Amino acid sequence: MIFDEKKKLNNGAEIPRLALGTWFIDDGKAAEAVRAAVKIGYRHVDTAQAYGNERGVGEGVHTASVPREKIFVTSKVAAENKSYDSASRSIDETLERMGLEYMDMMIIHSPQPWMEVNQSENRYFAENREVWRALEDAAAAGKVRTIGVSNFQREDIENILAVCKIRPAVNQVLCHISNTPLSLMEYCRSQEIAVEAYSPVAHDAALKDPKISELAAKYQVSVPQLCIRYDWQLGTIVLPKTANPAHMKSNADIDFTISDEDMETLKHLDKIKDYGKFGIFPVYGGKL
Repeated sequence: MIFDEKKKLNNGAEIPRLALGTWFIDDGKAAEAVRAAVKIGYRHVDTAQAYGNERGVGEGVHTASVPREKIFVTSKVAAENKSYDSASRSIDETLERMGLEYMDMMIIHSPQPWMEVNQSENRYFAENREVWRALEDAAAAGKVRTIGVSNFQREDIENILAVCKIRPAVNQVLCHISNTPLSLMEYCRSQEIAVEAYSPVAHDAALKDPKISELAAKYQVSVPQLCIRYDWQLGTIVLPKTANPAHMKSNADIDFTISDEDMETLKHLDKIKDYGKFGIFPVYGGKL
């Protein structure tokens, strides 16, 4: 079963390869979304300090139909926390908000504060080393079991690898058909850093691409299913976001195989030019 598939990380921890993403799920609706996902079979839930729904996600984990230890819970240190003290404090606040004794994983949400993404050359190398030290200390204290990064380019990862005591276990990046960071993924693999793929359906922009629709029809699947299967066959940990239980089910119904030839076609589709109204967000190339 798809929910039983796990990837072994470089620290020996096992992470379920399919996760429920929770960006844009309101705090008041997050608990019900998590409970529904767990009932369907999901065992990995991804949130972030910036999502404003950690409390609800935590409630969902507590009230789910399986014990807490069966659910892999990830959150992210906000991109604006760029000092040891603010990062350390934020980790404690996440645990308190979520009502958890430990996090399965905490990752740095972005190497730059969001207001500077796509606008500044400053990669915050010194500050990210301080945030990483805070994560290492949280891991040593048993507050966090696995630590990683998100939206990091090769230079950002090299900056951490040069000084770290614990290597990043994952790099969570934007990865979907028409925008696949192949060279970054190859580099991460060479460093034994697992790649997590967020926005596998391009925040629904993939639904508007006729070439993707055509291939989905060939395999008799929906566009989201083709997109999620694509990331799956790239070997990533995939994080489709939805609060809709019907979509949670269909997103996990990816028991088919895209041919090597079609995978190559999908890898090299023209880069997406328009994420619609979500294009303002820095992760999609926008500026705040």
